[in-house]
Amino acid sequence: MIELHEIEKSYALAAARHFVLRKVSLRIKEGDFLSIMGPSGSGKTSLLSVLGLLDADWQGSYRFNGADLGAMKERQRKEFARDHIGFVFQHYHLPDDLTVAENLDLPLSYRGVRGAERQARVAELLDRFGMVAKKDLYPRQLSGGQQQMVAVARAVITRPKLLLCDEPTGALHSSQGGMIMDLLIELNREGTTLVQVTHNPDYAARGGRQVELFDGWLKAAGPVQ
Repeated sequence: MIELHEIEKSYALAAARHFVLRKVSLRIKEGDFLSIMGPSGSGKTSLLSVLGLLDADWQGSYRFNGADLGAMKERQRKEFARDHIGFVFQHYHLPDDLTVAENLDLPLSYRGVRGAERQARVAELLDRFGMVAKKDLYPRQLSGGQQQMVAVARAVITRPKLLLCDEPTGALHSSQGGMIMDLLIELNREGTTLVQVTHNPDYAARGGRQVELFDGWLKAAGPVQ
C-alpha cells in the first residue's frame, strides 16, 4: 500500500545541513500494524509527519496505492490526507467547547457527509466505544483515557485506509494505555492499516512489525517487507 524510497529531511544550519531522516526506505502493506521506535530526536515524529502528509518539505519518493504523493500540489495532498489518513496524537486535541458527540461529528461535517449518515456514524462509534452515556459531556469532564478514546473514534469515523498514532498512550497510565492498545489492535484486525510511534517495547511488540530509527537512519527490528 505504501512505498517510501530514500526519504530524506533536513534543515539548513550555518555551516552545514542537519538531517533528521536519512535515506529511509520502507514498505507498509495493507493491514499491517507497524511500530516505530527509537530514542528522542531519532526522527520518529518526522517520519510520521511525512507519512501523514503533515510535512511536504522532504526529498525522495512516497507512493500510496500507486499515487505519487511527492508529485502532488499542496491542495491535492491535503485532499488525499483528508480522504485516506487518520491521526491520533499523544495529546488529544479535542476542542473543549464541543461535546463528545460534536467532536466525533466535526470531521464528517468537514467532508460534507449528509446529516443522517453523520448521526448514524456518530451513534455507531459512541456505542462501540462505550461512550453513549458521555456523549453530551465536554472533554474536560472526561479522564485522560476517555479523551484518548474519543480521539481514536474521531480519527476512524471517516474510515481512513491508514491510521497514524503518535505516542497514543504516552500521556496515559498503564491501564488506560492497555485499553487504547486493545482498541487499536481490534481496529487492525478489522482491516485498518496502523503505524504507531511508541517508546513502550511491550506496546510495540503487540503490533505485527517493528522498525527502529537512530539519528534518522532506519533499522529493522522485524521484517521490513
